[in-house]
Amino acid sequence: MNRVAFIFPGQGAQKAGMGKDFYENSETAARIVDRAGELLGLDMKALCFEENDKLDQTEYTQAALVTVCLAMEQVLAERGLKPDVTAGLSLGEYCAIAVAGGMEIEDAITTVRTRGILMQNAVPGGKGSMAAVLGMTGEAIEAVVDPIEGVTIANYNCPGQIVITGLKESVELAAAELKKAGAKRVLPLNVSGPFHSPYLAEAGEELGRVLEKVELHELKVPYVTNVTAEYVTDIRETKELLAKQVASSVRWEQSVRNMIAEGVDTFVEVGPGKTLAGFIKKIDRSVKVLNVAVWEDVEKVVNELC
Repeated sequence: MNRVAFIFPGQGAQKAGMGKDFYENSETAARIVDRAGELLGLDMKALCFEENDKLDQTEYTQAALVTVCLAMEQVLAERGLKPDVTAGLSLGEYCAIAVAGGMEIEDAITTVRTRGILMQNAVPGGKGSMAAVLGMTGEAIEAVVDPIEGVTIANYNCPGQIVITGLKESVELAAAELKKAGAKRVLPLNVSGPFHSPYLAEAGEELGRVLEKVELHELKVPYVTNVTAEYVTDIRETKELLAKQVASSVRWEQSVRNMIAEGVDTFVEVGPGKTLAGFIKKIDRSVKVLNVAVWEDVEKVVNELC
């Protein structure tokens, strides 16, 4: 019997056209996308389905991606496919919580819209940056960046891929030092700020005040938090963890290893692209990884797991 985790991608997975085939083939998916547009006062179909300049802007990206991922997951739920645990990379954690039963879909969508605006406005444009470091361990990177003021680790994605974040000049200095220390490559990321750094602490505090007004529910299954990489079974921990998350490191590799240690042998990535699947294959090739990114994937995954 498979022990299944549903996993949800974060910012960067978005692409024009995402979810359009779900909208066209599923009344449930269409209802979620339409409702998101009503709640946010946005043309969600144009934002997600058509080429446009807004989709890569943080304040729009987050709501668009969560809407599409949750629309896709609801199609799986209708087909009888349910996870034993959920997890999401950064933004994807909101999908994980909603699918675990802890948050209404509508609240997840409206909250991440606010989160995106807070994160985009946290640091003036051009002041912060992020970069992916390839070919070094987390410990080796920490040894290089810890003495450099203004830069920290944002994401522990998988062996050989760590993301650093902070002030632009500090990230550039760290990149040069990391190359000297043996990094294969250091690639600047196309982002609008130093996400998952202490520079977003104030945004996290503001998000915490927003979350105070969101009604949460008892979890039906556990989810794994980015902040500690541990299972969350008590929904009372969730608001504080989500507030901390925007300024904390994303411990994705550790999260995946913990799920595997708890018996998960099958991961289903729900959302556009296959970024998380790629990470998991580098973390542990012995587990099964499936993707639901386009409509045709639904039948394959349901047949495989039901």
